[in-house]
Amino acid sequence: MELSLADVMPSVAAGFGLDGPNPFAVRSGRDVVVLLIDGLGSELLARSADDAPTLAAHVSTTLRAGFPATTATSLTSLAVGAPCAVHGVIGYSFAVPAGADEDLRTLNALRWTFDSAAGPDARADAEPESVQPMASGLERLATHDVDIHYVVPGYQAASGLTRAAFRATGTVHPAATLDEVRDGILDVARMPGRGRRFTYAYYPGLDMAGHLHGPGSTPWREQLRAVDATVAELFDDLPSTCTLLVTGDHGMISAGTLIDLDAAPELQYGVRLIAGEARVRHVYLESAAARDDVVGAWTSTLGEHARVVTREQAFDERWFGAATPGPAIAARIGDVVAVAEGDAVLVRPEAEPLESTMIGHHGAWTADEQLVPLVVNP
Repeated sequence: MELSLADVMPSVAAGFGLDGPNPFAVRSGRDVVVLLIDGLGSELLARSADDAPTLAAHVSTTLRAGFPATTATSLTSLAVGAPCAVHGVIGYSFAVPAGADEDLRTLNALRWTFDSAAGPDARADAEPESVQPMASGLERLATHDVDIHYVVPGYQAASGLTRAAFRATGTVHPAATLDEVRDGILDVARMPGRGRRFTYAYYPGLDMAGHLHGPGSTPWREQLRAVDATVAELFDDLPSTCTLLVTGDHGMISAGTLIDLDAAPELQYGVRLIAGEARVRHVYLESAAARDDVVGAWTSTLGEHARVVTREQAFDERWFGAATPGPAIAARIGDVVAVAEGDAVLVRPEAEPLESTMIGHHGAWTADEQLVPLVVNP
């Protein structure tokens, strides 16, 4: 059976003695820590094992991030224990009804802003707990007297994505650097008492280096070596009562063929909104009658560089999970979905100037993007 990020929290819960599957055989102990290294892909790690000997030597299994392989979706799948067909955070950005007239507006789920990553705060009009109403695995732990801790950058503590995905109230230990991540995890694990604790920790530096300089670049390798050293220190210093699980939310590819969607007028006909990111695009139509024409235009223009399907075909092929999404979540998925293939990226320099300059990208179906490791302390 192929396992995914959505299987991690149910296994953690079982390790604490709650009912449910335990596919990773998480040990029952006082403390369990999940450390999420943004951008830590299995294929990248295997090719860079010399830079990360500790991580490479302790890979317990390989997981699928799930589709799309992007941070907002993956973190929610991890926290909720279900794919995005269930939790509804279906990509980096997607359309939601907003405002008094319920007109469609693009929600950037990573930043929880409208229209773009730099757009206005969307937390009031697109309440995170309403956009993603499913209970999280952390909430379940909290109801069974497990103390919840977050070792995350301070800005994430009250972010829209944190509220949507993790939901559970907990003690925040602000951590922007790897040293602060290490110290925060150790501080929790060394707390006195016999009470059970779960810690979620997050580090974004590897992902940022990959986006800006490319996976496998010198800055990326420097980040990977630093992450490996931190994990090695945790393996040495954590008490025996603590289980540490290290994983990623996606891998990454380096951009090759750039296709400028904004510069292709034939891709705008019949199109109301374009969302998603450079490796996965959600295309929302002016009317259902335009569907065949839009599919034809996008298929013809993108050619071998993308697979273009209708929403219904994506559902039939279970792209977003085994369950068919309910109406509210289904409506967030593009009427047409375009997934980049090979090293192609579907950029929008006018609408997404920052994202379009990035070297590293993720989201699609390649093993480099989809596969992430699960590393467990010895």
